[in-house]
Amino acid sequence: MKNWVYKKNNKVLLDINPWVFVVSVLLILGFVVASFIFLKELSSTFSETQAWIANQAGWFFVLATNLILGFIVYLAFSRFGDIRLGGRDAKPDFTRVGWFAMLFSAGMGIGLLFYSVAEPMYHLLSPPHGAKAGSVAAAEDAMKTTFLHWGLHAWAIYALVGLALAYFAFNRNQPLSIRSVFYPLLGERIYGGWGHAIDILATIATLFGVATSLGLGASQVNAGLSHLFGVPETHFVQILLITGITAIATVSVVAGLDKGIKRLSEFNMLAAVALLLFVLLVGPTLFILNGFVENIGLYLNDFFYLSFWTETYNGGHWQNGWTVFYWGWWIAWSPFVGMFIARISRGRTIREFVAGVLLVPTLMTFVWLSVFGDSAMYIELFGGGGMAEAVSQNVPRSLFFFLEKLPAAAGYTVFPAWLLTASSLLATLVIITFFVTSSDSGSLVIDMITSGGNPNPPVAQRIFWAVIEGVVAAALLIGGGLSALQTAAIATGLPFTLLLLLMIFSLYRGLSSDHKI
Repeated sequence: MKNWVYKKNNKVLLDINPWVFVVSVLLILGFVVASFIFLKELSSTFSETQAWIANQAGWFFVLATNLILGFIVYLAFSRFGDIRLGGRDAKPDFTRVGWFAMLFSAGMGIGLLFYSVAEPMYHLLSPPHGAKAGSVAAAEDAMKTTFLHWGLHAWAIYALVGLALAYFAFNRNQPLSIRSVFYPLLGERIYGGWGHAIDILATIATLFGVATSLGLGASQVNAGLSHLFGVPETHFVQILLITGITAIATVSVVAGLDKGIKRLSEFNMLAAVALLLFVLLVGPTLFILNGFVENIGLYLNDFFYLSFWTETYNGGHWQNGWTVFYWGWWIAWSPFVGMFIARISRGRTIREFVAGVLLVPTLMTFVWLSVFGDSAMYIELFGGGGMAEAVSQNVPRSLFFFLEKLPAAAGYTVFPAWLLTASSLLATLVIITFFVTSSDSGSLVIDMITSGGNPNPPVAQRIFWAVIEGVVAAALLIGGGLSALQTAAIATGLPFTLLLLLMIFSLYRGLSSDHKI
C-alpha cells in the first residue's frame, strides 16, 4: 500500500504508511486509555508481567546480548570492515565531535543521570555475587556490575541496529526503516504485511523505550525542584513537567536535525561535562582517578563471568530487576537509537562505525560512572555515610543529596552555599536537555518508521509523536511508577530481541552477497 501524502502550497504536511501509523496509534492509545480506566489493576499487572518475563526469558536476554556483541566485534575485524556506508566516495555528514555528542546524548542520556549514583549504592547494599554487604568486595562488585549494565553490551545492541539500517539504506538504497534490514530474508515481502508488522513492533518498542526514559527524567527533575525550591514530588507535578519539557522539545523539532538536535546535543554535552568536572574537582579526585583504572580492570577481568551469569545455582531473583531490565531497556531503545545513529553516520566505514559507536561512548560512560559512582562510594565508605540510605529512600532525589554532601565528604570545611545550589541547578538543566534530546530524537525516528523510511518526514508528524511519547510516559507513571517503566522496557524488548537475532543473519547475508571474495 502506498503512503498517504497530503500537500498544501507545495509543502508536504502528511506522509505516512497508513497500516503502520494507524495500527501503532490505535495500540498505543488503547494502552493509554486502559491505564486510566483500570488504574489499580494495571499496577499489579505491571509487577506480575515483569516478574514472569524476567523469570522465563532472562536467560534469552543474556544469551542474545552476548551474541550481538560477538557479531559486532567480528564485523570490525572482518573483511567487511573497510566498507563505507553510502558508497566508496561518501563523506561524513558531521564532524567527529558532533557525531560523538549526538551518539552519547541519544544513547544514554537521562538514564545515566538517574542511575550513576543510585545503582552502585544499591549493589553495595545488596551485592549480586555473594560479597558481604557494605564491604570492600561489595564496592568492587558494585562498580564492575554497573559497568556491565552500561558498557559494551548496550552499545553493541545500538551498533547492530544502526549499522544494519545504514548499510541497507545508504548502500542498497532501501527506505530508512527497520523492515529494510530484512530484505535478504523476506525479499519483496518487506513491502507487505511482514514489513508492516516489523515496523509496527519497532514503533511500539521505540515509543515505550523513550517513554521509560522520559518518565525517569520527569521524576528526577521533580526531585531536583523539590530539593531546590520545595516543589512537592507528585505525579501531578511530573505530568506538568512532561508537558512543559515536551513543549520545549517541539522548538527543537521545528528547527530540524542540524539546527535543533545537533546544537542541543552539543550544548547538552558541554553542560554534562561541566557537571562532570565539578564533581571530579570538588570530590575525592585521586580516589576517582584510581577507581576509574581499577573499575576497568575489574570489569575486563570478570567480563565473561559477568556477561553470562544467570543466577542459576543460587536461585536468586536479583537479576530480574537489574540485568534483565537493562537488556530489555537497551533493546527497546535500539530501533530509536539505531535509526538515529544510522541517520547521522553516512560516510563512515564499518570499522570506524563500530569503533566509534562501541568504544568511544562506552569509555565516556565509564568515566561518568566512575566520577559519580566512586564519589558516592567514597561518601558511603569514608565520608560519613548516608548515601545508601538516601538512595533507598528516594532514588530520583539521590543525585541532589549526593551533590550536597560531596564537598564535606571530600574535606572542604568551608564551601560556598551558592555553588552547591548552582551544581544542583546545573544537574537539573542537564536532565532537562537530555529529556528534550530524547523526546526530539525519538519523535524523529518514530516518524521516519511510520512514514515508510522517509529520512526527512513532515515536522507536524514529529510534533504529534513527541506529544504521544509524553502521554505514554505520564500513563506509565500514573499506572505503576518505576515498576511500570521497567515492565514497559522489558515487555517491548522481548519480541524485538527475536528480530535482532534475525537481523544478524540478514545483515551478514547482505554483506556477503554484495562483497564476495
